[in-house]
Amino acid sequence: MDEDSFGAAFETHRRELRLHCYRLLGSYADAEDLVQETFLRAWKGLATFEGRSSVRAWLYRIATNACLDALPTRPSRVLPHHLAGATDPSVGLPPRTDLPWLQPYPDEELPETAAVDRETITLAFLAALQFLPARQRAALVLRDVHGWPASATAEALDLSVPAVNSALQRARATLRQHLPERRSEWRATRPGPAEQQLLNPYLDAVRRADPAAVAALLAEDVRTTMPPWPMWFEGRDHVRRALASSWDPDLPGYVGELVSEPRGVNGGIGVATWARAPGDDRFRPFAIGAYRIEDGLIAEITAFHDPALFEIFGMRDR
Repeated sequence: MDEDSFGAAFETHRRELRLHCYRLLGSYADAEDLVQETFLRAWKGLATFEGRSSVRAWLYRIATNACLDALPTRPSRVLPHHLAGATDPSVGLPPRTDLPWLQPYPDEELPETAAVDRETITLAFLAALQFLPARQRAALVLRDVHGWPASATAEALDLSVPAVNSALQRARATLRQHLPERRSEWRATRPGPAEQQLLNPYLDAVRRADPAAVAALLAEDVRTTMPPWPMWFEGRDHVRRALASSWDPDLPGYVGELVSEPRGVNGGIGVATWARAPGDDRFRPFAIGAYRIEDGLIAEITAFHDPALFEIFGMRDR
């Protein structure tokens, strides 16, 4: 394979390699770094490519091992409900920038192949993967997500086939412990007419800063998390109280005027929100949220308060 054909092949597979690295690392930013590392390793090893496997499989093997080399220096990614129990809305905690938070993934950057395995890009699935040791995580992703045979997985991970099967068995058992019991709680919900009927009044209620109207659209046992804030809330009333304290202009925690728009996040429903603080002349990035809708109500919101994510999602100030 010459240099030109290598470059074309790499670009063809860039998006799916990034998603593969994201599954292993739980971070879009880290995944992008490891895709660049994959390119460098593949470029340096181009002369050794003998064509015994496809270029795609060769690149996946390089990307997997690049991630395995990086994982010991990168702690597992977390969400607030992994750290402690639900928080009372009257308790305020400062943001934790010292923790490695799980990051969302923009649907605009998903490869076309992701359409068939949306369950494996939901935040719940990604969060459960983080509890697996590195090689178990890689074995499960290669075998169960990509459908590689045990022999190819063993070659990619430099393990024996029995070792891969053993790692996969342990990984599946651990994954079951950390995934929600009901499959509906971790599958991706693609926006349809029913979801749109719910999302439109929700966006309007946020624009009007109406906690009661938002609460009416929430499931009774709704869960909301807001990394990098370590607290999280469970239950409709707790969420309503938390919103009321941050949407009241007369209280010190007032976040300002809000405007939101739908955005695809991790294969499902998402919302990007901008805030205009008192005295500011424009709306600035506030949060990107991933939403789970069940039985016509919002059952879970994970709102990532990180302005840097707006660059990843291709959005700026409004």
